[in-house]
Amino acid sequence: LLCGETGTGKDVLANYIYHNSKRAWQPFVPVNCSVIPAELVESEFFGYERGAFTGARSSGKPGLFEMADHGTLFLDEVGELPPAMQAKLLRVLETGEVMRVGGTRIVKTDVRLIAATNRDLRRMAAEGRFREDLYYRLNVMPLFLPPLRERREDIVPLANYFLAHFCQKYSKDKVFTPHTLEIFRAYLWPGNVRELRNVVERSVVMSMGRSIEISDL
Repeated sequence: LLCGETGTGKDVLANYIYHNSKRAWQPFVPVNCSVIPAELVESEFFGYERGAFTGARSSGKPGLFEMADHGTLFLDEVGELPPAMQAKLLRVLETGEVMRVGGTRIVKTDVRLIAATNRDLRRMAAEGRFREDLYYRLNVMPLFLPPLRERREDIVPLANYFLAHFCQKYSKDKVFTPHTLEIFRAYLWPGNVRELRNVVERSVVMSMGRSIEISDL
């Protein structure tokens, strides 16, 4: 379970875990739970058989658990799942068994789950807004990604890393001035690493000279 504010890099860590695991040659299936319409959550996760509902594909469709079989399923923003789906997800995590919407056959899956959230699931569970049993089922190996303002020693190395990346991408030769880096260190970065990345990219594209001044941001 990856916890941290928006922009701290939970998706990056999920990918790192996947690529350095024994399942690295198996599927990696990411899904943002907050963007799936509530009425489609079950069919997206478990799939559906032909004619299961109006608008269903004539061939049916495998769900996310089937697609991630023997691999890794990454549930981003897991705290956004509807309550009804939380109960069904808990059962699948405990048994590894799924049944497509409109189906009669149980499918056994072997999926490693990585979940991520920017919410306090423990508090949500205590307030009855998230299933407590699902929280404890997900919270086997919790990892917390601190916000950038709490690890200021990372700001300059990250800024220089993104600078090198975007200079190569846009065929530029740019450097930060010492003053710019001091401003970077002092700034609170409410958008965390994602905000820093965007600021660096914009400065590479928009700055006129080789040295990136704070006025170029």
